[in-house]
Amino acid sequence: MVEVALRPVEDRDLDRLFELMRDPESVRMAAFIARDPDDRDAFDLHMARLRTSPDLIVRAVTGDGRFLGTIGRFFVEGDAEITYWIDRSVWGRGIASRALALFLDMVEVRPLYARTASDNLGSLRVLQKAGFSVIGTETAYASARGAEIEETVLRLDP
Repeated sequence: MVEVALRPVEDRDLDRLFELMRDPESVRMAAFIARDPDDRDAFDLHMARLRTSPDLIVRAVTGDGRFLGTIGRFFVEGDAEITYWIDRSVWGRGIASRALALFLDMVEVRPLYARTASDNLGSLRVLQKAGFSVIGTETAYASARGAEIEETVLRLDP
């Protein structure tokens, strides 16, 4: 079993993260992404904001010491939400579930919300396994798909 850990995102992670966030299948499943995943300048600016904002938490997800993605908490209209991006080459191996469990231990804000494309069954399973409950759906424009799609909204209560 891979030993999953969280640590602060480091400069050396950024090239790999940029590549992970451009993977076509990952982008399609995430659905709600940056306007242009190939825009490195926009990516670097976004990551600089994330890494320096006192209101946000972003951590690198590692497996046996190897960088596998990120997980973070941010706020939308006062509600705390989580997001994660895991290397597609390790999907289905429990990495996201273990990273989320570790992250939930360090982030005490509740309720905590999450959103995922409704057809992203893997992410829905990860979130529900961690105790998130579906509280509804919304229709929103998914730039990765160039269309409005259904998004599932989940909440983790205290």
